[in-house]
Amino acid sequence: MMETILAALRAAAEPTRLRLLRLLAHGDLTVSELTHILGQSQPRVSRHLKLMCESGLLDRFPEGAWVFYRVAAQGAGADLATRLLSMLPADDTVLSRDQARLESVRAARAGRAQDYFTLNAHQWDQLRSLHVDESEVEQALIQAIAGRRVGDLVDLGTGTARVLEVLAPYCERGIGIDLSREMLDIARANLERADLRHCMVRQGDITQAPLADNSADVVTVHQVLHYAADPGQVVAEAARILRPGGLLVAVDFAPHDLEILRDQHAHRRLGFADSEVSGWLLAAGLSPLPPRHLPGKPLTVVLWSAEKPNQGVRP
Repeated sequence: MMETILAALRAAAEPTRLRLLRLLAHGDLTVSELTHILGQSQPRVSRHLKLMCESGLLDRFPEGAWVFYRVAAQGAGADLATRLLSMLPADDTVLSRDQARLESVRAARAGRAQDYFTLNAHQWDQLRSLHVDESEVEQALIQAIAGRRVGDLVDLGTGTARVLEVLAPYCERGIGIDLSREMLDIARANLERADLRHCMVRQGDITQAPLADNSADVVTVHQVLHYAADPGQVVAEAARILRPGGLLVAVDFAPHDLEILRDQHAHRRLGFADSEVSGWLLAAGLSPLPPRHLPGKPLTVVLWSAEKPNQGVRP
């Protein structure tokens, strides 16, 4: 442990690395974004980042051809980073200049995300008009996790990260997984705008999430199952991620006959019966709870919840 702390201290003991630490405390940034902010060469910035990752100060997340960096979430390096950040002067000229450039980078990212959102907004608006108001669904999600201590929350198929925004006040850490780079751009912009630094998003296949077994207290799957080739596999992956005693909440549609959703919105399935979802939950080793139905016109939204039994207990 002592050698780990010393390595982290050595890795932080350089002006550029302290600047990197301060920037990455605000959220995910790529090498090219950091290069732009710092005004230094990419090889030099990459060397600093490599050393800081190896020492445990930073986490590194590959995403296609890009790599995102962020202050470490756990471990001795994360604890030390928090202490060092609290010691940095708020009125330092160099750090203030970095912050101004960071805001410029984030504004550009938000602009790109908004362009994509605007291009597709009409499709989402059309779908929302067919079911109960989203505020009711969001309130039902909050009620589903009420009274639980939620350290780690995972949202599979996070899209715009709206579920993370809604549930952020009720969890210590939140992570959203999605395969679409465009949607992740929107999600990051939304989390940054809301200043939700304890929430993050990562690129990944929700049937093979880049997360450890038993690593989440709550897993949400919001309006995702109808796109999946194998919804049961998504449920099984959610169960793998859940800790014993953890809760899965899946939100989707009851059976319907709106073929337009298949033709124009790429829905593979036109809703799910309670019995079908219950079968997937049981097959994944979860204990189903009573579903909650929110009728709309013409679509009914359903919240299916299930708990992961403690070790050695089967549903």
